[in-house]
Amino acid sequence: MPSPSSRISGISPSGKDGWEVHFAAYKRQAAGEDILMLSVGDHDFPTPSATVEACVKALREGHHHYTPLPGLPRLRQAIARLSTESTGVETTASEILAMSGGQSALFAAAHGVLDPGDHAVVVAPYYATYPGTFRSAGAAFTILEASAEDGFEPRAQALEQAVRPNTRAVLINTPNNPTGAVYSRETLEGIAEICCRHDLWLLSDEVYWTHCGMDGGRKHISPRGLPGMKERTLVINSLSKSHGMTGWRIGWLTGPADFIRLLINLNLVSTYGLNDFVSHAAIAALENGYGVTEIAAVYNARRTAFLKEMRGLNEIVVRGSEGGMYVMLDIRAVDPDCERFAWRLLDTEKVAVMPGASFGEAAAGHLRISLCQPEDKLRDAAARLRRFIATYPVEKTA
Repeated sequence: MPSPSSRISGISPSGKDGWEVHFAAYKRQAAGEDILMLSVGDHDFPTPSATVEACVKALREGHHHYTPLPGLPRLRQAIARLSTESTGVETTASEILAMSGGQSALFAAAHGVLDPGDHAVVVAPYYATYPGTFRSAGAAFTILEASAEDGFEPRAQALEQAVRPNTRAVLINTPNNPTGAVYSRETLEGIAEICCRHDLWLLSDEVYWTHCGMDGGRKHISPRGLPGMKERTLVINSLSKSHGMTGWRIGWLTGPADFIRLLINLNLVSTYGLNDFVSHAAIAALENGYGVTEIAAVYNARRTAFLKEMRGLNEIVVRGSEGGMYVMLDIRAVDPDCERFAWRLLDTEKVAVMPGASFGEAAAGHLRISLCQPEDKLRDAAARLRRFIATYPVEKTA
């Protein structure tokens, strides 16, 4: 066949991608093996029934047609109200572009601010699609490793050093996947000051914004609400985590109205708008807040239960783990090779976790534990982990 474009050929580099443990565990589970899956970030419960019924109603009412490119007006208005709440900045529908999931919003943001040859800074640990998204835009990027000892929050000085003359954007994620870190106001103000001084776009992935701040924990702060940041911040969000709608593919981008108007053209040549009846279900979910409080409470309780089981395990240090749907465990005192540890845990205790190195070098020597299992299974996983560490091979200190 003729050669494919370099643009698509370079999205994912050849070789290992860090997900081998998960895929092996999934395959073994599908073959009938009893594997406890703590390696994937998808809810173990269905979408709230009220949202499902709203979708069925929309189908029966004939909502089967094309929708406006930026999203149905009522959908954009509902998202704008939620964006006002989540970012602390009054938001209008003209500042919202409804997209097919948070990944589409990230893709649009990257292609909207970066030309081939431009440079971006990606804070790690990062969600797995971040590097490929910038490669798809033809942009170079620097990975800024936020250290475990800093709670996986990036230092402003390190960001300053990563900025180049052709840097156009910075990408952050708080609450963070994979670490669960919730950035402090001080951290965000440091990032904002650099973005303003160097005239940079800030891409802020905030899809886990509802999954923090309970029981006195650190609350989410959107950098869009900081001085000078509204006109340079693009917020990526979706209904996947907050409203239990991972498979429905409804996300959005919040940004300056003039920028959003330009990005509508990207929808024209890509998705050509959203699904009609799903959009109506999303409107119902947004306007009524279906599941939001309950889902956040579930993950808060699961995080609390799992971390309680980890207390007293001297070989393990908890890093980040303040929000989102994950807990990050520092296992370097047991085995600095987190991939080797994860494979052995799978083979010995039938527990699948993600090696931290899958998300950047900053998380090497760590494990990402997904909280997408009921509390009893998380307690069982913690017991297996404790037992496994107690009998870990002697080369653990090598």
